Amino acid sequence: MNLTAWAIRWQIPYAAVDDLRREMGLVNTDPAPEPGQSESAVQSLVRLEASRLGARLWRNNVGAGYLDNASFIRWGLANDSDRINKQIKSSDLIGIRPVLIGPEHIGRTLGVFLSREVKAAGWHYTGTERERAQLRWLELINSLGGDAAFATGEGTL
Repeated sequence: MNLTAWAIRWQIPYAAVDDLRREMGLVNTDPAPEPGQSESAVQSLVRLEASRLGARLWRNNVGAGYLDNASFIRWGLANDSDRINKQIKSSDLIGIRPVLIGPEHIGRTLGVFLSREVKAAGWHYTGTERERAQLRWLELINSLGGDAAFATGEGTL
């Protein structure tokens, strides 16, 4: 089952599905990328943009390996086991953005969980196994009220 098949089953208008894809960064609407905008360069731009907007993003390194004492350790979000990591891959950047919300919370700022999977400028979603696992993370975060998407440059925060 994919998003399109699900939308057809539930009679969700194509425009709504297309908007969702754009909101999640699945459709690259960036202008032609500038030469040299690697994933690392994009990550820096996205983090700077987040700070300008009052949010904070930190690098989420994910991996596994042995320590000097020969004990095995896993690090990074959603990396509890190799099996889990193949199914869902947490994003490159994790953070929080302040949101001032309505009557029951007047004057109180709450934090919204922020997650961005950074890709080089000009990247397009192709549905590889890795991209699908990354998308599952984005869908999970969004389903719980967070703000998660692929990011390919400034303006994709």
